[in-house]
Amino acid sequence: MKPINPWEGFVQLQENLEGNGVFLVSVDKEGRANPMTIGWGLLGTVWRRPVFLVLVRPSRFTHHLIEESGGFAVCVPKKGELCDALGFCGTHSGRQVDKVRELGLELLPGRKGRVPLLAGCAVHYECRVVAQTRLAQGKLFSPEIQARYYPEGDLHTLFFGEILAAWRAA
Repeated sequence: MKPINPWEGFVQLQENLEGNGVFLVSVDKEGRANPMTIGWGLLGTVWRRPVFLVLVRPSRFTHHLIEESGGFAVCVPKKGELCDALGFCGTHSGRQVDKVRELGLELLPGRKGRVPLLAGCAVHYECRVVAQTRLAQGKLFSPEIQARYYPEGDLHTLFFGEILAAWRAA
């Protein structure tokens, strides 16, 4: 893998977020990886550092793992690839199934953190949580967003991940 500036992967990231999604990888205390599919994320600069902002509902197994480990990775597949894995990881919980084993995914060791990366992806972001905040009921500015995405509550937590390293597959 080749180190890159985080912005070099932006176009591919955006195309995948608007398409089949990307993988948000978390890890448990024993080092077991849990990939989850996300379709929302934000790459930006906060506190003069590159940050990847991910939204995870507290009901998700990934939420607990990110809080416990303090880190995560975002792995962006090559366009049109790993679609079945993205579908599976978006509909199955790591509480019930080891998604890595079930799908036969290959893991690469993280180079800057404990969270492994998914082989076969084009771009990887290794992140350390530097802040988190939970959306508050009734505090959303847009009633249509609240009605469409949060009709039963279960508001997302926003995890601000400082990007420790970004990589492009060789």
